[in-house]
Amino acid sequence: MEEIAFRKIIHVDMDAFYASVEQMDFPELKGKPLAVGGNETRGVVSAASYEARKFGVRSAMSGIQAKRNCPDLIFVPPRFDRYKEISKKIRKIFYDYTDLVEPLSLDEAYLDVTVNKKNNPSASLIAEEIRTRIFNEVGLTASAGISVNKFVAKIASDYNKPNGQKTVNPDEVIDFLEKLDVKKFYGVGKVTAEKMYQLGIFTGLDLKQKTLEYLEKNFGNSGKHYFQIVRGIHNSAVKPNRKIKSIGAERTFNENLSSEIYMEDRLFNIASELERRLHKSKISGKTITLKIKYSDFSLQTRSKTLQYFIADKDLIFDVAKDLLYQERLKNSVRLLGISVNNLNNEEKKEKEMPKSISVQLKFEFKE
Repeated sequence: MEEIAFRKIIHVDMDAFYASVEQMDFPELKGKPLAVGGNETRGVVSAASYEARKFGVRSAMSGIQAKRNCPDLIFVPPRFDRYKEISKKIRKIFYDYTDLVEPLSLDEAYLDVTVNKKNNPSASLIAEEIRTRIFNEVGLTASAGISVNKFVAKIASDYNKPNGQKTVNPDEVIDFLEKLDVKKFYGVGKVTAEKMYQLGIFTGLDLKQKTLEYLEKNFGNSGKHYFQIVRGIHNSAVKPNRKIKSIGAERTFNENLSSEIYMEDRLFNIASELERRLHKSKISGKTITLKIKYSDFSLQTRSKTLQYFIADKDLIFDVAKDLLYQERLKNSVRLLGISVNNLNNEEKKEKEMPKSISVQLKFEFKE
């Protein structure tokens, strides 16, 4: 048996971040159903307040559908510069406790507090202190999950939202995972969850009863991942210098476009914005992906990988235009986007952990 010490991981997730910032900055919006982004005739909701979520309004929903669900819904345009400003203040608080901070987005991050700057042995108390400081110093609420690895901490942070936290102690991990609906597993999307249901896999316990061979047969490379996580095995470390994997830009049009000719100018503008973002990050990439969202909200992507790295708007536009004309459009188009991945900042993947490992928990999780 190989003996290793599990980490103490906190996942901090801001509550309805964009919407909460808007309600903080504009008190007249407090307590009201709010959608950031989109409008009642076009666009897509980027974030929804908890008051709006009660009506089924959620991110990635069309503005039209959101308004149908909640006739009193208030739409406000996103202010990303403001969200970034607030996010920096929150991260500054994180770094008072540990340098091992892995931001996932503006509103969430992993923290490894196994060894921390406060010499506090309780990850739960650290999470509580961080949430209190965010509220007192920034004015927003946050939720947190605390456990032995990133996967369980991520699930736990959603358990007592909003403005709550949950600790899954080492001896509780397996029981916690076995009782969960598989759709609650981070990384199991709607399509995969439906497939699992069809196979009679409804809970973590159902998933655990399937062999590795069975899961690999039905879920390909993801089968091994599901086999391990339901057993509490997830050895990914918190990576403070997490590499960007993709950079993109997109635009939703005021009116649907039905001809490629009319899309070319828009595509060049998107390529220009993408060039700005690539130069700001000092990154270039080899793979260009064109994203097309049709008027019926169906989505299509077309990609091309080059032999060299590019970050120039003219070159990006040329590739994107070729992809646009690659095949006939299925319908009128409401959104176009371009992204670049296969970036020149990628490093070799870490060596895989052993396929099977027995672990002994050496850190005490104090409530």
